[in-house]
Amino acid sequence: MIKKDVVIVGGGAAGFFAAINIAENNPNLKIAVLERGNEGLQKVKVSGGGRCNVTHAEFIPQELIKNYPRGKKELLGPFHQFMTGDTIEWFQKRGVELKIEEDGRMFPATNSSQTIIDCFLDEAKKHKVEILYNQSVVNVSPQSRGFEISTKGNKYSCDKLLIATGSNPKIWALLENLEHTISQPVPSLFTFDVKDERIKDIPGVVAQNVEIKILGTDLCSEGPLLITHVGFSAPAILKLSAFGAIELAKRDYKFPIEINFIRQSFEDCLNILKTLKHDLAKKIVFKSAQFDLPKRLWQKLVLVSNMNKDARWADLNKSQLEDLALQLTQAIFQVDGKSTFKEEFVTAGGIDLKEINFKTFESKLHKDLYFAGEIINVDAVTGGFNFQNAWTGAYIAAKSISK
Repeated sequence: MIKKDVVIVGGGAAGFFAAINIAENNPNLKIAVLERGNEGLQKVKVSGGGRCNVTHAEFIPQELIKNYPRGKKELLGPFHQFMTGDTIEWFQKRGVELKIEEDGRMFPATNSSQTIIDCFLDEAKKHKVEILYNQSVVNVSPQSRGFEISTKGNKYSCDKLLIATGSNPKIWALLENLEHTISQPVPSLFTFDVKDERIKDIPGVVAQNVEIKILGTDLCSEGPLLITHVGFSAPAILKLSAFGAIELAKRDYKFPIEINFIRQSFEDCLNILKTLKHDLAKKIVFKSAQFDLPKRLWQKLVLVSNMNKDARWADLNKSQLEDLALQLTQAIFQVDGKSTFKEEFVTAGGIDLKEINFKTFESKLHKDLYFAGEIINVDAVTGGFNFQNAWTGAYIAAKSISK
């Protein structure tokens, strides 16, 4: 039996962040991180296309929580304790500068996730945190004081235990044995699979400012829309996938969506098209893209509006103008499945939020058992928000554990 003061299960973002903060707050504690893989911080490595989207430049807690489909209410208090500004300062103090991109996402100035990984590994080493790899946890049992943790090769005992294993079904099963309730996990950040003539052969085209509704629900979002080889992606879609995670799983990822490519009403659009018919009379419709739409998308929408490639604006009849207005403002597409968004697999689901004390991130069912990161039923839209949840929970748990 290997005795430690604190054991952290999970060598990811939340696990490392908690371990380093506990060691800084209380250098006398013996801390071990148990990681099931032969290296840790894998999600940090691939996040943001290998650049690591550390957090998001949103500095008002009430605004920040709007990016969390699950956990919104619970995170308000914690964000008052530790949020974006604190994250920036934490990394800055350890020599890591962060930069803000136009869309608010924040990355290390080096543009490399390795900077964050090196920072964590250096800090862990400096504070004598033991990182133990290939330690797959198979059992956790509460003792009269603390916990006993069995891995495939060893047994550990500790006074305080923090579990930060992300979306790990095996660990969730162990926690169910400890009477914790697990909300059924479903994927939360994904792209939509759509097969449709209107988007065939134009992957890479971006419509900058669309509005999308999922028909039959009150789910809607706006923002950039990217046409891919298999369907749709980009923020407008990812927001829907996060906020609709549970509803869309129920529909087995088959549902109709309505896209307004120009964010104008059908009537307003039709009036503009009538004006264009007059103003651009001799020009060819196919060749004169309007509404700041990408040319290739405009051409696809023109062709499905019952007109040929050579039609001039002056030649358009009432029904063709109406068809085009419909395609621009109320285009219906059938979604038929989902694909993982890059390597960033996020799930909705995890430990029921009612069973966690959000002042300390301690379990309400077991004293000295703590959680941080995606193991709890909190998830966010893309843009650095899932990491911010990890830093905040880990920091607050660390404060409590190190006392």
